[in-house]
Amino acid sequence: MSSPHSDVILDRLMSLHPKVMDLVLDRVWRLLDALGNPQNDLPPVIHIAGTNGKGSTQAMIRAGLEATGAKVHAYTSPHLARFHERIRLAGDLISEPALRDILQECEDANAGLPITYFEITTVAGILAMARTPADYTLLEVGLGGRLDATNVVEKPALTVITPVSIDHTQYLGTTLAEIAGEKAGIIKRGVPCIVGRQEDEGLDVIEARAARLGAPILAYGQHWHVWEERGRLIYQDELGLRDLPLPTLIGKHQIDNAGMALAALRHLDAGDAALEGALLNATWPARMQRLRTGPLIEAAGNGELWLDGGHNPAAGHALSEALTRLPNRPTHLICGMLNTKDIAGYLRPLAPHARSFTAVSIPGEANTLPAETTADMAKSVGMQTTIAPDVLTAVQEIVKTDPEARILICGSLYLAGNILRENG
Repeated sequence: MSSPHSDVILDRLMSLHPKVMDLVLDRVWRLLDALGNPQNDLPPVIHIAGTNGKGSTQAMIRAGLEATGAKVHAYTSPHLARFHERIRLAGDLISEPALRDILQECEDANAGLPITYFEITTVAGILAMARTPADYTLLEVGLGGRLDATNVVEKPALTVITPVSIDHTQYLGTTLAEIAGEKAGIIKRGVPCIVGRQEDEGLDVIEARAARLGAPILAYGQHWHVWEERGRLIYQDELGLRDLPLPTLIGKHQIDNAGMALAALRHLDAGDAALEGALLNATWPARMQRLRTGPLIEAAGNGELWLDGGHNPAAGHALSEALTRLPNRPTHLICGMLNTKDIAGYLRPLAPHARSFTAVSIPGEANTLPAETTADMAKSVGMQTTIAPDVLTAVQEIVKTDPEARILICGSLYLAGNILRENG
């Protein structure tokens, strides 16, 4: 009898989800204990929390370390096209046989008890990384930090907190201070913490927890600075000033993300090759990603096609700024969003850039915002809107009237994942 595909096991794991979404670590600790506590066997851990920029910052840290020849594990979520993207072992995405076996082992050890999909798959990632030799482990928080399933490493080598903003208020709190408190939950006693650009309200909370735990803080604007000057990235800390190339990831926000990555690499004493590698070698799908192959590209003809998965107001502002860095060209938005997001807050900064706005529903996603509702929200912030049954139709309609269009597909990582799967 052949072994089941990992997708079959993942579907089964969904059925174990507790009736109520409660952020606790009890289920994670129970399963880790049943598996021999693999979190204690990980290569040195860099743990990353925050609202915006976690994935890009992690990608740059990984690129920097790998430029020195280091082998790096990386855990991230959500995935876009395939679950395997979440678990990178010593530089490579986990193989299907390895993923299938590790999921089966975790399912057996859990013995049918309630556990969330994210919790059990995070444990699977930790188990796989603990069994594979590497020099570093990068763990990206899924939600919050304090009670996130990744927050099980007693003594990481380093923690990183990227900019904190209002998001996931149903789980993390309604004020910036409350949300920052959840993110700051990854800070460990005596472990240095790189802190990105923060509002004062959030920074006060982060600094207070670090002080209580004797964790040295390396904060933007205090211990390190980063800025763009004459087409170069300038980074400065107590070790001196570095004149470096701009990151390949597009946007002003990527300057700040690069600063956090550089601060981490400098603290790890990774060397000069790591700094340039972080900036020039990092890739991160669905963050202002230029699409170059597939059916959508064929449909676009002479048009440009871009993809971005940002979905909250901060991401809207970052995307707006990134668009100003591209050569002048008429920009048309195709947008699908979930019904849990601040739609107007995300769309408002994009309105000045959009010649047109086409709303779509996200295929196969129960929580998609209906295209009609998304269109109404775009109209409320001043955009010319229409509705399409799918992205391909939207692209075809746009290039009929504007053959040289720049088309940006945006609004949700779920939509981005659908595009990457179908357009691969």
